[in-house]
Amino acid sequence: MAATLKSSNPAIFQTVLMNYLVAQARTVESSVNRSIIALLDRNERLASEVFLTEPRVNEMEMVIDEHAIRMLRQGDLSDPDLRLIVATLKVNNDLERMGDLAVNLSERAIALVGMSSVDNPDDLEPMTQAVRAMVAKCFGALIYQNADLAAQVLESDDAVDAFRDRIFESMLARIAGDSASAAPNLQFMLASRNLERIADHSTNIAEDIVFWVRGLEVRHGRAHHIEARPQSAAFAGE
Repeated sequence: MAATLKSSNPAIFQTVLMNYLVAQARTVESSVNRSIIALLDRNERLASEVFLTEPRVNEMEMVIDEHAIRMLRQGDLSDPDLRLIVATLKVNNDLERMGDLAVNLSERAIALVGMSSVDNPDDLEPMTQAVRAMVAKCFGALIYQNADLAAQVLESDDAVDAFRDRIFESMLARIAGDSASAAPNLQFMLASRNLERIADHSTNIAEDIVFWVRGLEVRHGRAHHIEARPQSAAFAGE
């Protein structure tokens, strides 16, 4: 690996950088999925596995940033190269934050294990399904450099927000009807907020993929401004 990092060949730097980023994305997706199952099933073992993965995510964040900076120092980079580096630095930050949110979800799961039995909110499972779909599409778009798949992620964000709002309303109604249920219902509210933030970071990554692959800035325009044109090559020389 050390020999590869010292190479001045931009194509090698690109390949190594993408391999790091994809490995990080897969690790984070696994953590998110484990934390969601732990929440739905009140599974303390799965939640604990997420805690064990967090140091790896943090270490990989630093490795990816350092490698992107090395690539910048090579100079004489094409526009696609520069977009890849900019997108990588932003995606890397979002991935680390998603890993943190998976830890937060796992904490909610463990807290619920030790509380009195309270049914999951009706909208919790469909919300987790929507979030998992966004994460899967987001990382698929990253791996395959697919702006069209990224656009589908952008279109899903509002649905997740709606689930969060309904869970907040139903939990507040539960608390109003039975103050003794406040503690577990507050945990569900916090969990829905964590899920909504994971969806937000998936959206951020999807926007960065569109920028990288097509050179389009869609952070404020959303998916309906993505032009229907062939995707540009992800790497110079492709």
